[in-house]
Amino acid sequence: GRWMLLHVSRRTTACDLRATFLVYITTLLLLCTISHTQALLLNTTHYSSPPPIRQLAEQFTTTLQMEAAASSTPTTTTLPTSTTERSITSVLLCRAQTDGDGAKVKRSIGSRGLHRIDPFLMLDEFCVTPPAGFPPHPHRGFETVTYMLEGAFQHQDNKGHKGTIGPGDLQWMTAGRGIVHSEMPATSGENRGLQLWINLAAEHKMTEPQYQELISKDIPEVSKDGTKVRVIAGSSCGISAAVRTRTPTMYLDITMDKDAVFTQEVPAEYAGFVYLLSGSGTFGSEEKAGAVSECLVLGAGNSLTIKATQAPLRFVLIAGKPINEPIAQHGPFVMNTQQEIAEAF
Repeated sequence: GRWMLLHVSRRTTACDLRATFLVYITTLLLLCTISHTQALLLNTTHYSSPPPIRQLAEQFTTTLQMEAAASSTPTTTTLPTSTTERSITSVLLCRAQTDGDGAKVKRSIGSRGLHRIDPFLMLDEFCVTPPAGFPPHPHRGFETVTYMLEGAFQHQDNKGHKGTIGPGDLQWMTAGRGIVHSEMPATSGENRGLQLWINLAAEHKMTEPQYQELISKDIPEVSKDGTKVRVIAGSSCGISAAVRTRTPTMYLDITMDKDAVFTQEVPAEYAGFVYLLSGSGTFGSEEKAGAVSECLVLGAGNSLTIKATQAPLRFVLIAGKPINEPIAQHGPFVMNTQQEIAEAF
C-alpha cells in the first residue's frame, strides 16, 4: 500500500496532535492488514512490509516533543543597552555686552563665537539695574524662556498680559504669530536671570501667543548625594517638569557641593550645552574644565557626568531635539523663509 505523509504545524494544539496520532496508528494498522491480505490472496511472499509500528510510533512521538518544545519557547528580542558619555566639543567664555536700553548681558548662544545650536537661538545671562531694561519690542516664530536668579522682572505685552517674576520663577512665553512686550527690572538693585530663545517648527510658528508661568515653589526639585536639581523642562532623577514644550527640551538648574559627582541622562538625539553660573567643575568623558560664564557645547552621546571642583558649582544643562528646518532670522523675527520675514513687517 501507499504510506500517508503527515505534516505537523507548529500551531497545532495538544488535542489536535493526540487525535492525529490516533488516526495515524489506526490507518497504519489498516494498511498493514490490507497489504497482508493481498499477499495471501495472490499467494506471494514478495511484498514490502511496512516499518514496524513501534518504530513509527517512536518517530512520531519524538516529532511531537520537538514541536511542543518549539511552540512553548517564547521568542525574545534582546535590545542592546549602553551608555555613551558625551564629550565637550568647544568652550566659549562669554563677555558682557549692552543690549536693549542699557542692559548688560553675557550672550553665549547667538553670539559671534557660537551662532546657534539647533533648536536654540540665543542664551543671555542678563544683569539689569534701573533705569536700564528692555522696552517694548516684537517677537515672532519662537519661544522666550525667562528664568530669574536674583531680583525681579516685570513683563507687559500688547495683549493685555502683565506680571512679575522673582528669584527662581519662570516665564515660558510662546510668541507664535507675534507679540510686542517689554521686560523691565522690578527692584532698585541688580536683577539677574537667564533668557533662552527656543525655535519653533514651521507648524507652530503662527500659533497664538501663550504663557506658562511658574513661581519658584512650583518648579520640581530633587536633592541627592550633594547635588540639587531643579527641573525646569524635561526630567531628571525620576521627576518631570510641569511645563509643556512644543520643541522637546531639557532645562535643568543644577547646584553641586565640592567633590560631588552627578550623571545626567541626555537623549542621544538632543543637541545641547552647559552654561556655568558659579564655581567650577569638570564635564564629560574627557573631564573638560568649566568655569563661571563659560558655555560648554556637548558632543554626541546619551549621558553627561559632572564633578564639582569648586563649590558651589551651579550651572544650567540645556538640550533639545533639533528641528532641522531652514532658518530665516531678522532680529526678533525667526521664520523659515525671507518672504515670511518680509510679511512680519
